[in-house]
Amino acid sequence: MAESAAPDFWGPEALAERLRQHLTVIVGDRNPHLAPGKHRLVQQYLTEQLGQWGPVERHGFTLRQAPYSNWILSLPPQTPAQAQAAPIVVGAHYDTVPGTPGADDNASGVAVLLELARYVAAHPLPRPLWCVAFDLEEYGLLGSTAYAQQLKTARQPLRLMLSLEMLGYRDRSPGSQRYPHPLLKALYPHQGDFIALVGNLRALPDLIRLQPQFRQVPVPCRWLLITQRGHWLPLTRRSDHAPFWDQGYRAIMVTDTSFLRNPHYHQPSDRLDTLDLPFLTAVCQGLQRGLAVLG
Repeated sequence: MAESAAPDFWGPEALAERLRQHLTVIVGDRNPHLAPGKHRLVQQYLTEQLGQWGPVERHGFTLRQAPYSNWILSLPPQTPAQAQAAPIVVGAHYDTVPGTPGADDNASGVAVLLELARYVAAHPLPRPLWCVAFDLEEYGLLGSTAYAQQLKTARQPLRLMLSLEMLGYRDRSPGSQRYPHPLLKALYPHQGDFIALVGNLRALPDLIRLQPQFRQVPVPCRWLLITQRGHWLPLTRRSDHAPFWDQGYRAIMVTDTSFLRNPHYHQPSDRLDTLDLPFLTAVCQGLQRGLAVLG
């Protein structure tokens, strides 16, 4: 009740401060093999933060007979009658490659995931929202693959899957944005100051719905439609949405375009001080608005 009563609680300044607090805890080498202590600490932080809004479920999977964990918070809809509606899944991976603090990759996505959970807990959607923190993305999308396969085996329908993959780096310099294909270079901006939405054909209506929600924040937003599950442009498959594409689900990656813009990708320099906190805050606000219109 106290959160809702504060008139500026949902405003950009308060949101930016909460994102900064999350990042301060999460940023650091979170590789499960070479930095297991930080990896466990972040898992504990995730379960504590998500656990404020309901029970947190562990989804376990294995790699070489060792156990690993995805963490899931299921937020209820506005009314009990809507509980059977197909849920929206929002996911972000919390692991890193060895030797990088992973501020943009992907502490930025995890911090936004936590704030989306907070927001939807206070402003329920007309359908369930499942917030998922994935492990072992950096080892080949293993956590999201196991989870998507389980959902498909259970014949679980989804309204949409949103993968939050590197959301906090902006560079307004001319020529700061690169592209993996000449056609994209001709069609999209040369400044790395926008958020990108990359979706499969089934997600086309949602790409169109989401774009204006970011622009009203405002943050520039561009979308890219992908066919053939992204195999014709492999760089579009390098996050946790791809296993959902493979299982036939509607899915979108939300991203600052990773190494096509951010020179600190998978480097020791991917630190908190390289992020653009106002940009990350605006992206989070755009996603809050976007979830409301997806319905």
